[in-house]
Order: sequence, then C-alpha cells, then structure tokens
Amino acid sequence: MTLFPSFKERLRRLLTATLALSLLGAPLMARAEGQLRIAEQFGIVYLLLNVAQDQQLIEKHGKAAGVDIKVEWLKLSGGSAINDALLSGSVDIAGAGVGPLLTIWDRTYGRQNVRGVASLGNFPYYLVSNNPKVKTIADFSDKDRIALPAVGVSVQSRVLQLASAKLWGDAQYNRLDKISIAVPHPDATAAIISGGTEITGHFGNPPFQEQELAGNPNAHIVLKSYDVLGGPSSATVLYATEKFRKDNPKTYRAFLDALEEAASFIRANPDKAADIYLKVNKGNTDRKLLLQIIKNPEVQFKIAPQNTYGLAEFMHRVGAIKNKPASVKDYFFDDPHVQGGS
Repeated sequence: MTLFPSFKERLRRLLTATLALSLLGAPLMARAEGQLRIAEQFGIVYLLLNVAQDQQLIEKHGKAAGVDIKVEWLKLSGGSAINDALLSGSVDIAGAGVGPLLTIWDRTYGRQNVRGVASLGNFPYYLVSNNPKVKTIADFSDKDRIALPAVGVSVQSRVLQLASAKLWGDAQYNRLDKISIAVPHPDATAAIISGGTEITGHFGNPPFQEQELAGNPNAHIVLKSYDVLGGPSSATVLYATEKFRKDNPKTYRAFLDALEEAASFIRANPDKAADIYLKVNKGNTDRKLLLQIIKNPEVQFKIAPQNTYGLAEFMHRVGAIKNKPASVKDYFFDDPHVQGGS
C-alpha cells in the first residue's frame, strides 16, 4: 500500500523546485557572509539546533564577530533528501546521520569535499517492533516491514546493515534492505503504536522510540545502536561543503560557538531544554518523557564526534563507499573540537 502520499508529495515538490533553482545557478552563486540555511530532521537528537534557534545563539555569536546573520530553517526527512538539498545548493548546513555523511563525503571527495562540521551528541537508537514473534533481527520475515528514514543511506539503515553483517556475514550485510521502507519518524511511530499496518518495525530515534514503547504493549526493543557500535556514538551529525566553510569563516565560527553554548545550556538546564523542544517543534510529546531522555546517562550533549569510525570502516569494507578514511579527520573538518573525536 502507499503510505503518507501528502508528505512525499510535499517533499517531491520541494526537491523539484530545489533542482530547478540549481540548474538556473541561483543557489550556487557566491553568498555573502551572514546567510545560513540549515536543514534538520525530526527528533530530540536535533535539540542543540532547537536551542540555538530559540535562543538565537547563532545571531548572538555572529554579532560578536561583527556579522548580522540571517538564519533559515528547513525540515526534511531522510538522508537522501538532506544530501540532495546540500548538493543542489539549497542549504548550507545539513543535519543527518553518520551514514549519509559518509555517503556524501565519498561522493564529493576531490570535488565539493563535503565534511562533518559537528556532532549533535550521543544518543542510543532503538529498533522497535510490535510483532511479538520478532525477538532479534533474525526473526523478521518477508511479511514484516522495517521503517527507516532512508533505506541504505540513513544511519539507522547502516547500523542495521552492520548488525546483519555480524550475524550473517559481510556478503549478506544488506539482507534486510528488501523489507525496509523509507518513512518519516512521526508517521512510523503512529504505525507502530496503532498496529494494523504493514510496518512492524521502526528503527527510529528519541523521542519516537520511547513513545512507541510507552504507547503499545506489544512494542519492544529488538536492537540497540550502542550494542552494534560497541558503545556510545554520535549517530546524528552536521556537515557542509568545503566552499561554504572557506567563504564564510565568521558565519561558520559563529555556528560552532552557538552549538557549544547550546550543549552547555542543555546540560545545565534540562527542564528549560525540554520546554524549548516542545515550543520549537509544536508537538504533543509528553514532557516527562522528554526529560527522561534528556537526563538519560546514555545521552550526552556535546559536539565532538564519538565512535563513528567503525561504521566508516564497515561501509568501505562492503563497498558502500569507495574511499577509505584513515581517521575521523578525513570526513570531519579539522576544527579544534574534532581533535579528540573518533
């Protein structure tokens, strides 16, 4: 059956307009310092951006550097859509998983040279199922469907592929791709909670995975990203082209400083951070649940990437990317906060 056509149609029209503009050359023209277009997705993993937006931290640090920054915010779903927007010149900063970053880093190597700017923190991602028969990923059948932001591209999809490779061997790393479908997190969450659709699994992120576990007695965790990756890891990151970083040093620096301040704010003010999330996203997420996520010891708000290289190594090993990075510094810009990254 066709799921959620209205969202897909909106996305199709957006990308069509984006590509048309890129063909005309408008977005690719030189942009003056002080303009910043940010593409984000859904979930509390984008809380650093939510705080920066609500508190106008980017504008604040821009003024300190002598630049009036105009910030535009765009919300998309899936690493493929995010990467298309970045390459077409429609956005300057892209927010997506480590999987999409590695894909676009490899694709633009030696050309646009897209690299990571910062992490949005460490968050455990859960693969949740409402099918009582599914206890491990080996229990999924052809009758099941696993919802992901982007099949074969999103970090959830890549983590699932890594787990599959560990279970069945590298030759079958993409074994579960055939039963995976691209669905935005809010829609996939509704499907898991209500039941009765083809979607019986959802590899999501906070707070959607927690909502599913609370909203359906049959919902249970099948897989945890931290278990697959060997510990806390930066699943969601921000990235940009080399040209944007080079041509807009003050804007770029103000953005990083804003992220640092946002991370400090969240760590010191979890209650206020939860209220900001609710305000910016205009959702009905339970505030108590949000606070549980923000205060979860496994969740760490910081901008230095952590434990991303294992996924990069795996993607090269199975041929998902052609270029093999020697370290995290190959696919992240060489900024001070990356020095201790991994």
